[in-house]
Amino acid sequence: MAISPIPRPSLALPGFEHVRRNWNNTYGTYAARLLPGEYYVTINNEGVYTTLGSCISACIRDRVTGVGGMNHFMLPASADADGWRSTSLSAATRYGNFAMEHLINVILKNGGQRQNLEVKLFGGGRILQNMTDVGMRNIIFVRDYIETEGLRVIAEDVGDIYPRMVVYFPATGKVRVKRLRSLHNNTIAEEEIRYLSTVESKPVGGDIELF
Repeated sequence: MAISPIPRPSLALPGFEHVRRNWNNTYGTYAARLLPGEYYVTINNEGVYTTLGSCISACIRDRVTGVGGMNHFMLPASADADGWRSTSLSAATRYGNFAMEHLINVILKNGGQRQNLEVKLFGGGRILQNMTDVGMRNIIFVRDYIETEGLRVIAEDVGDIYPRMVVYFPATGKVRVKRLRSLHNNTIAEEEIRYLSTVESKPVGGDIELF
């Protein structure tokens, strides 16, 4: 019996060429892998996946056209005598707004309509043992943001103590979530601490174009 060849991937949207995309045998489609601080929007029938600890991923799509994507972000934090504390409210809010608005605006730029957007939220686990509950702070921020923007959350799996593997398919809105065992925590925590250090050292930059 002949084996069907793996189809060639559709081109990524401009600005997302750097995101790694590979064929996934389990789902029979290409999937883009997000690292902390990244986001990805697609108009193709493909998946987007990431691993979350304290970070949050918002999965957003236009339920009519299927254009959508995912982000992976954490609010910045600063060290103090007690371990960690949040930065100024304005800086943290600017960073979170930056992560959310870029995702939403690219969806709208590629044919999405704000009234058709649906949101699913994941992550925010408490896996960084020696820090304040960064995950809960991220959850509170993203819920407040969604409410302020008048968007609709139709599903979420947030909080608790578990890291998560999340696979999102914008074309259909389906999500697969796997809670990971504790043996993965150290690797994920180390990655998130490195990410926090990067966030702290970079100012929030770039103009946000509204559509």
